[in-house]
Amino acid sequence: MNKRLVIIQAAGLGHEFLAKAAGTDWQGLKFRPLQPVFPAVTCTAQATFRTASPPSSHGMVANGLFHRDLRRPLFWEQASSLVAGPRIWDALRKRGGKVALLFWQQSLGESVDVLLSPAPIHKHGGGMVQSVYSQPAGLYEGLCARLGSKFQLHRYWGPLASAKASDWIARATASLLAEPATAPDLCLTYLPALDYDLQRHGPDHPSAHRALEALLRQITIIRDAADRHEYDVIVFGDYAIGPVAEAVFPNRALHAAGLMKTRAINGMLYPDFNTSAAFAVVDHEIAHVYLKPGTQADTVRAALASLPGIADILDSAARQSAGLDHPRSGDLVLVAKPGYWFAYPWWTSKKEAPDFAGHVDIHSKPGYDPCELFFGWPPISVSQDTSRIRGSHGRTGADRAATWASTIPFSDSPATLEDLARLVQNHLECLS
Repeated sequence: MNKRLVIIQAAGLGHEFLAKAAGTDWQGLKFRPLQPVFPAVTCTAQATFRTASPPSSHGMVANGLFHRDLRRPLFWEQASSLVAGPRIWDALRKRGGKVALLFWQQSLGESVDVLLSPAPIHKHGGGMVQSVYSQPAGLYEGLCARLGSKFQLHRYWGPLASAKASDWIARATASLLAEPATAPDLCLTYLPALDYDLQRHGPDHPSAHRALEALLRQITIIRDAADRHEYDVIVFGDYAIGPVAEAVFPNRALHAAGLMKTRAINGMLYPDFNTSAAFAVVDHEIAHVYLKPGTQADTVRAALASLPGIADILDSAARQSAGLDHPRSGDLVLVAKPGYWFAYPWWTSKKEAPDFAGHVDIHSKPGYDPCELFFGWPPISVSQDTSRIRGSHGRTGADRAATWASTIPFSDSPATLEDLARLVQNHLECLS
């Protein structure tokens, strides 16, 4: 009889980074290279893993999606219905197996039995009430009582983000495995310990290596619980973070060319997606450029041509070859050169920056903003200095392999994340 299974997704765990810092043989786990899905970003990777399909099928082409009917980009939306397709655990649940999904994106409403997801309540007068959505009801409160602490959202994202968020998730995962009432047959959990300091300082900085030490401690917490309660363990990295030194600003170029339109309100420039002929929704080293019907792609290409740091501009045919042939994809997709990443600002003077620019506001910004990992000025604001960012991800290639390891002696070694998902799906069909 096969054991139950714990799957640990370790954000930013690259094979080369692990090999240099700790080696690829660690506590009985032999780590091997794994090619990430393109684009190599969190939501795309998680959707690919749980559906064993490419973005052209499941539709999560980025961490943020431009909703053409709303004429609005929305980042980090959590509805599971955004991810199309059957799940790799469907057959297991049909046989009565129990599945847990902990801190994965797009998990609300997912077809699982146990669920934890950050779900703060934003107050009308400003500020928020920190909370975690749990299924079954009361699960989160019970975990807090057993662990002696609550999950701290400010440790999960923002200037204070650190491996402490992963510490809580690791202990919560171990606790779930130990409780007969919550112990699942399949548990998928997420540890973001590496994500913060590798983006702040780059993969070669001492802080990155300290983050790896924290991650390995957290994996050990889960692994020890898995051994005690007869679970196998699979660990995989979703992408590898590479060093960067300079930001690229596609929206500034589009705005200067008159293609991206803005509204001036109290001296601040807010985007007007309804009238813009073209604009970029940026996501680390990838940017989706959306064109208003009738806009010529060559005109947009010409506006972007003078920007340094763009390695490739994918048109329809190239998107199809890359597995991004989906209505949610940009009409053009930009890929950064090594050492560069894409920043969302369209303004050139700080006084023109919209009010959300200086705050942690992951839902209002039409692009991923790693500057939120730093404090800015005045106090309680976040930085708008893109030069502080030293690590990014999204590109794929031989130099950006993620990694994976398993206590299960699989006969096949998957080459890609999609291959690994299919391998797990086949294993789950035999789980009893």
